[in-house]
Amino acid sequence: MIRNGTSGAVLGQILADTKPEAAYFTALNGQRSGILVVNMNDPSDMPKLAEPFFLKLHATCEFQIAMTPEDLGRSGLDVLGQKWG
Repeated sequence: MIRNGTSGAVLGQILADTKPEAAYFTALNGQRSGILVVNMNDPSDMPKLAEPFFLKLHATCEFQIAMTPEDLGRSGLDVLGQKWG
């Protein structure tokens, strides 16, 4: 796609559809890479986020779950500490 000039349009379409909060492009392990910050309300959102990259770019996708401070506050760490500590 880079050689024929279509990569920008395809990537633009995917980004418009996935609506990341932030997008960064870099090289990781010698590969073209992107880091997208997206809000996933449910694990079932994963295919909708990954499939465009699989199907259009033949990409590998990895997901790293992160929490906001509010999410962490709702996680029940105190109860878990008492139960398992």
